[in-house]
Amino acid sequence: MKPVVVKVGSSSLTTDHGVDTEVIGAIAAQVAELRRERPVVVVSSGAVAAGLPLLGLDARPTAEGQLQAAAAVGQPEVYRTWRAALEHHGVAAGQVLLAPNDVMVRRRYLNARATIDALLAYGAVPVVNENDTVAVDELRFGDNDRLAAILTAMIDAEHLIVLTDIDGLHTADPRRDPDARLLTEIDGVDDAIEAMAGGTGSRVGSGGMRSKLDAAKIASWAGVPTTIARAGRPGVIAAVVAGDAVGTRVRPKGRRLQARKLWLAFAVEPTGTIVVDDGARTALRDGGRSLLAAGIVRVEGRPEPDDVVALAGPDGSVFAHGVTRWAADDITERAGQHSAELPERLRRHVIHRDDLVILPS
Repeated sequence: MKPVVVKVGSSSLTTDHGVDTEVIGAIAAQVAELRRERPVVVVSSGAVAAGLPLLGLDARPTAEGQLQAAAAVGQPEVYRTWRAALEHHGVAAGQVLLAPNDVMVRRRYLNARATIDALLAYGAVPVVNENDTVAVDELRFGDNDRLAAILTAMIDAEHLIVLTDIDGLHTADPRRDPDARLLTEIDGVDDAIEAMAGGTGSRVGSGGMRSKLDAAKIASWAGVPTTIARAGRPGVIAAVVAGDAVGTRVRPKGRRLQARKLWLAFAVEPTGTIVVDDGARTALRDGGRSLLAAGIVRVEGRPEPDDVVALAGPDGSVFAHGVTRWAADDITERAGQHSAELPERLRRHVIHRDDLVILPS
């Protein structure tokens, strides 16, 4: 049977004093029970939040180095608690720390997938987190909701379950509006749905409902449903898998994008924008072609080789993301030139079609 991915947020897993062993124990019992029927992967936040009290901090820092230090101290505590809780039910745990390049670079992507597949084949539960100790703002998943969605596509999971501290998506913030109504099922994530999400949900987490909807959007384009539900609800995982009306279920799209394409489309912020002419836009969007210098009008920002950039038409509307092989200076100097005019040091393709994704409309 296909795996189920269960993501649990920092606000559910930690307290002001560190890791909440009771919550992890309760969720681990549910995971172990489901593991008797099918493979399960846990995506666990909480490394930074768990590290704060150990470093004598009472709030999430903003400096990158401080966040990485908190993650370095907290991640062992989070994993140790998961391992002990799962082993209590006779299930082995395996720690998997991922960075965006583990999805972007094909060899690393295949290796990461093979490692997770092997853990599942052995009956273990992979406990996955972003490698926050070395991640930097310029290249990171951003939060574990997105990581969970990309992982869902990577391992061809059957369902993504995102557990948080509220029952699901409401028409307004239920902590502030007593008339807020739970949305039990939605077809897709559009502007109106996103407007209900608000901002970051807790002082220790990096996401919030908006990031959970972003994850649901990514999973939907992988052909996988997502359920957002309250972590503290008894038997929540089994109820979701059984198809009960729990939380908010986001139905999947019919079209499926590959995991790497999903990462390009949704999981990273472009460092710049390459504006192309109408002919290049048509060739890229409808013809499956690579981007050549001849079709470029200009570049906005200062992307470097291997950066993710947005692609826009003459009207400024973004229609694709891709990985540029050229730096901004070369793009500016050579925009509009044909391949025969280029120096030997530059690759023919500014963005190869294998490194390009047309954004879902």
